[in-house]
Order: sequence, then structure tokens, then C-alpha cells
Amino acid sequence: MNIEAMSLMELAPFAAGLVVTGLIAGVLAGLLGVGGGIVIVPVLYHVFTLLGIDEAVRMHLAVGTSLGTIILTSIRSVRAHAKKGAVDWEMLRSWAVPILVGVVGGTLIAAYVNGNALTAIFASIALLVAANLAFGKESWRLGSKLPGKPVQYSVAGVIGALSALMGIGGGTFAVSFMTLYGKNPREAVATSSGLGVLIAVPAVLGFMWAGWNDPRLPPFSIGYVNLIGMALIAPLSVLAAPWGATIAHAISHKALVRAFALFLALTSLQMFYRLFG
Repeated sequence: MNIEAMSLMELAPFAAGLVVTGLIAGVLAGLLGVGGGIVIVPVLYHVFTLLGIDEAVRMHLAVGTSLGTIILTSIRSVRAHAKKGAVDWEMLRSWAVPILVGVVGGTLIAAYVNGNALTAIFASIALLVAANLAFGKESWRLGSKLPGKPVQYSVAGVIGALSALMGIGGGTFAVSFMTLYGKNPREAVATSSGLGVLIAVPAVLGFMWAGWNDPRLPPFSIGYVNLIGMALIAPLSVLAAPWGATIAHAISHKALVRAFALFLALTSLQMFYRLFG
């Protein structure tokens, strides 16, 4: 699929699909207090499947486009948290280099594996995340304070690599790590919001390079990053988030989290079915 071969009538459903992605991602973020790629990637994957995007580039495009939206949303998020004084800037600075090393490694892996392998990676980790959401307890602890720098840096590198491979901002992993070692949940969320920029900027550049001039990509794509997706998803998800927050006040939070865990689990199983069914 390329821009020269697409008419306006063919482009319209593609743009509409991205609009729906942004709105769904925003509502889910407002409902559950989650955001970034853990919502956007599976929704994009479904949308790209319905739109007939070539399976060979479908997952790469979902991951790369998700990372592009994270640049915009994470800047907004970390600024909002910083105004409340909740961001641990010292920790962010100390994690910057290992995060970058991990992101470079993860992006290189993504560049050289095929779409099926990338889909399997996302499906496997998303299934673990779903299990943690469904059965994890906030009271679980591995310690009362964060471990030493060598352990932190190793974990940061792994978070960077996995986040680049999955198209997420790192908060899913970082918040769990910090809270398991007794860090205040509000501060953990605020600090993790700053990881999005550290992860997404180099990863987006890597995904642009990896998919450069691939003829199977949809229009307005620079490598595996779709510019229409970046332009539509981020602002629409911000717009729709308050709608989800309003709904959340009328519904049990535990039920919502378990519903999202079910969504992730079903998405993972569907991905596995497409791969091995």
C-alpha cells in the first residue's frame, strides 16, 4: 500500500480507524489510569488488521506509531506531574543512560525480526501484564527501599529494551518495579511518566530507519511510524481521557482493571492464534 496508489476514498477509512484508535485509547486511559502503548498497540493492531495492512509490517507499524504518540503524551504528562513536585528527577537522570542502551538494543532487535516474531513478543509480555493486573496485589513487596545502582541500571536497561519492542512508554514495568520496593505509588507513576520521552525519541528514530522506503506501508509513513497516526491519536486520546474518567466514577475500579486485563489477555490469545492457528 502506498500513497500514490491510494485514492481519497481509500485513505478515509484508514484515517477514521486512527481516529477510533485515539478515542478508544483515551477512554481506556481515563477509565483505568493507564496509557501509552499498552493501550494503543493492541487497538492499532486490531485496526490495521481490519484495514488490511500487510501482515509483514502490521505489528512494526503499530509499535512504531505508538512510540510516536508517546513522545507527545509523555511530555504533557511529566510536566503535569512536575508541577505537583512528584517527579524524582535524580532517579530519571541516573536511569537515562541504561534506558538508552536498552532502547537501542530493543530497536535493533525489532528492526531485524519479522512481524510474527514481534507479535509473539508483544503477545507474551502482554499476557504477563494481564495476569499481573488480574491477580496482582498492591500489598506485594520485595523490599522497603530500591536496590543498589547496579540492579537499578540493569532493570532500566531491560525496561528500555522491552518498551522499544512493545511500543510502550515504560510505565507498565517501571511502576511495578518501584512499588514492589516500597516507592510511593503517586511518585512512581509521576517518575515513570518521564521515561516515555527517554524511550520514545530514540526508538522512533530507530523505527523510522528500520522501515525506510518499505513499499508495504500505508501513506504518510516514515519507516514504521505513521504520521497520520501520530497527528490523530495523541490529541484525541487526551480529549477522550476525561470521558473515561467520568465513567470510572460510576463503575468499580477493580472490575475495570479486570476487564482491561481480559482485553489484553484476549488480544494476546488472538495474536497467538493468528501466528500458530
